[in-house]
Amino acid sequence: MTTSPNLPDSLHVLERGWLSSNNILLFDGAAATLIDSGYVGHAAQTVALVKSALVGRREISHLARLINTHSHSDHIGGNAALQRAFGCKIFIPAGIEAHIRDWDENALLLAPAAQRGDRFLHDGVVRAGDTLVMGGSDWQAHAAPGHDMDALVFHCPESRLLISGDALWEDGFGVIFGELLGNPGALPATRQTLEMIGRLPIDTVIPGHGKPFGAIEAALGRAFKRLAAFEADPTRMAKNALKACFIFNLLDRQSLPRAELESYLEQVPFFRDVGKRLLDMDTPALATWLVSELKRGCALEERDGMLLPTMAA
Repeated sequence: MTTSPNLPDSLHVLERGWLSSNNILLFDGAAATLIDSGYVGHAAQTVALVKSALVGRREISHLARLINTHSHSDHIGGNAALQRAFGCKIFIPAGIEAHIRDWDENALLLAPAAQRGDRFLHDGVVRAGDTLVMGGSDWQAHAAPGHDMDALVFHCPESRLLISGDALWEDGFGVIFGELLGNPGALPATRQTLEMIGRLPIDTVIPGHGKPFGAIEAALGRAFKRLAAFEADPTRMAKNALKACFIFNLLDRQSLPRAELESYLEQVPFFRDVGKRLLDMDTPALATWLVSELKRGCALEERDGMLLPTMAA
């Protein structure tokens, strides 16, 4: 659990890793709201972490509500387990309601990216412009399209805090999936979202991954620089995304035989299609490039014919 001098006592951040998004708890007396729930592979761990945080309060707290910033697997994967464990109500961004109701694994990017999820039932939606009371303060929901075109961020003007999901990290932002999947508009939407964040009064950002941070202007500067590089060279964006998503999947699997890599990449639409369409690489070339790049970046090692991630999930 991470507690910062810049964060009120009514807010705690459960800082996670690559596979699971951060989980943000906001306390209103004996009731708590959780923002985002991590990856399904970590669901039992998420339940245990949340339970520990709840019983650690002076007042005995219960998890009353779970709210998602967006629909990606590393943010909604613990929803079902938390609902079973605590009986909490679940609220999702309005734009993804049909995808969740129908459990559309293509729209949720589970099938195209070979990621896992656990179906859940939601109780309501949050729309841009809504005001939510969390942690004793009013939080405003803002549309934050780009990484996910239906994403929301939550801003507390009183405390000058932003819960940013994957719209802004200390060193960048999440993969811009829409642009990579042939749906133009995600790049300009990302720029508009960053500009919107830049207009908000913020002292501290609580991102979807990584520790809470200040120095907002510096973080936005890095994000705009990365975005400009992607706008100038879409192949750079594609390479970044392929490496990040492959490591994510490898962390989930924990290992993959090198001899099966080409077959695996061919079976996963995101890897196969982005590699061919944006990088002009067939599957053997993509496999060779991925291994070389990830070894060079010290994100992957090859041992006894197995590909292994070098970082913890």
